[in-house]
Amino acid sequence: MEEIELYLEDARDTMEKALKHLNIELSKIRAGKASTAMLDGLQVEYYGVNSPINNVASITTPDARTISIKPFEKKMIAEIEKSIRNSNLGLSPTNDGENIRLNIPPLTEERRRDLVKKVRQEIEVGKVNIRNIRKDTNEDIRKLTKEGVSEDDVKKGEERVQKLTDSFIAKIDSIFVAKEQDIMSV
Repeated sequence: MEEIELYLEDARDTMEKALKHLNIELSKIRAGKASTAMLDGLQVEYYGVNSPINNVASITTPDARTISIKPFEKKMIAEIEKSIRNSNLGLSPTNDGENIRLNIPPLTEERRRDLVKKVRQEIEVGKVNIRNIRKDTNEDIRKLTKEGVSEDDVKKGEERVQKLTDSFIAKIDSIFVAKEQDIMSV
């Protein structure tokens, strides 16, 4: 039974990581509100090296419709603007010589529906990842019968894996509901 416990613990950890990854992916889908997370993953050339934008500038959200970017060095303004324009964020940067401002336009109903579709796709990927972890864990547990673990213990282990899977799928479903409400609320 100790081996089954180890597999269950490993499955739980891996499912937690899959859930964390899903949340990161969903944070990149903007809901019409300014968020510093929208710029995560954006790279800027800094002395010939691609660096994350938050390594070369301070990023804040002074209000729900604006992102403010203050470069640590003034000469980085043009590079940051170029990076934002070349990204697929669909935002137009403006600067006052010291700060770059990104105005987040309100979303149209059609755009909101498109974003919900994107969220649904990410949610489905998350669920598939959880199910794959379940499948791998069940295969590992079944292999234990060759090592002398009783079939009853294996069945109980598989049932516990299924309960774990169900709980993570329920968490993903609640994340979807919350994200959908966030996107569809004006």
